[in-house]
Amino acid sequence: MPSLARLREAADRIGGRQAEMKLALRVTIAGAVAFAITRALDLPQGYWAAITAVIVMQASIGGSLKAALDRFAGTLAGAIYGGAVAAMIPHSTAMDLGLAVVAALFPLALLAAVNPSFRVAPVTSLIMLLPPLGQDIGPLAAALGRVAEITLGNVVGVAVALFVLPARAHSLMTEAAAKVVSLNAELVTIFMDELTAGPKGRSALQRLHPQIRSALKKAENAADEAARERRSHLTDEADPEPLIRTLYRVRHDLVMIGRAAANPLPAPLRDRLTPSLTVLREETYRLLADLAKSLKDRIPPPSPDAFRTALQTFVSCTEVLRSEPSVRSLSSEAFGQIFALRFAFEQFRKDLEDLLARGQDLARQKSSDAER
Repeated sequence: MPSLARLREAADRIGGRQAEMKLALRVTIAGAVAFAITRALDLPQGYWAAITAVIVMQASIGGSLKAALDRFAGTLAGAIYGGAVAAMIPHSTAMDLGLAVVAALFPLALLAAVNPSFRVAPVTSLIMLLPPLGQDIGPLAAALGRVAEITLGNVVGVAVALFVLPARAHSLMTEAAAKVVSLNAELVTIFMDELTAGPKGRSALQRLHPQIRSALKKAENAADEAARERRSHLTDEADPEPLIRTLYRVRHDLVMIGRAAANPLPAPLRDRLTPSLTVLREETYRLLADLAKSLKDRIPPPSPDAFRTALQTFVSCTEVLRSEPSVRSLSSEAFGQIFALRFAFEQFRKDLEDLLARGQDLARQKSSDAER
């Protein structure tokens, strides 16, 4: 029985790693197919095609396409320049070879530092000088062979990315965006609790902020890959940039809310505002949690009506405070905190409605694709 439980636990872990399993399968297929083709064509150093096919395989088609283009550009530049250095600079002795290596590396290393797309160029240039192949068949033939092998690997890698369990960058982007929104829901809850109960969630904030930054970066990278898929006419999905832009605007709104909620409210304000703040916290969390699910599944987003009502109730309570005798004696700083929180939430509402609209666009696109 214990062994059966362990097997079930292992199966659950594997089931939760479907994206990783698919990527591993694509990498394996790409490497094996490229190797088989090189053997069939009897390429002298065909292992470079297999290596390239494995290297260019990324989590999405757009990422694989970028990796393939970058590797091809770097290889072409390195092969041309390295082949020229090998042809023009004698390197029969160790000293001459060392000078040729320096001459081959520095310009391309500088190019790679300026443009990371050429980061493989110095490696290719160095390979042109060092292996016996470059000396046996000549620099020009070696350069042409290297480019041909890398090109074959690129083609195989991109083809496998397209046709073997393809992972669209838009899907990766919406999953990362859903993660950001889900973490934001937790963040708002902590902020609101600190207003009414004191700073008890600092350790949770230290955990959440790095996770949100990481998820935002992942969404942004996936959006870049999705844009590349659109430019390459591999998809007709909507422009991903508005979703990422709105996520960052919501992030900035939450930073403002966090600053306004950095200190607990004074007792008179807390007594008057805790009921409306509690409802606002619950409705904000519910809306963000439901929105995260809708983004992940690309279904219509939830209605913001309950959130709007809760926010309006809070705003009305802050207006009443102006005439409350019990709070008139409070400092202007305490009132400033309340109205800063109110302003931040009103701005958050506007950007959140924009994010809901982006979710509606994604759901509409999915529905349209399903009808075709």
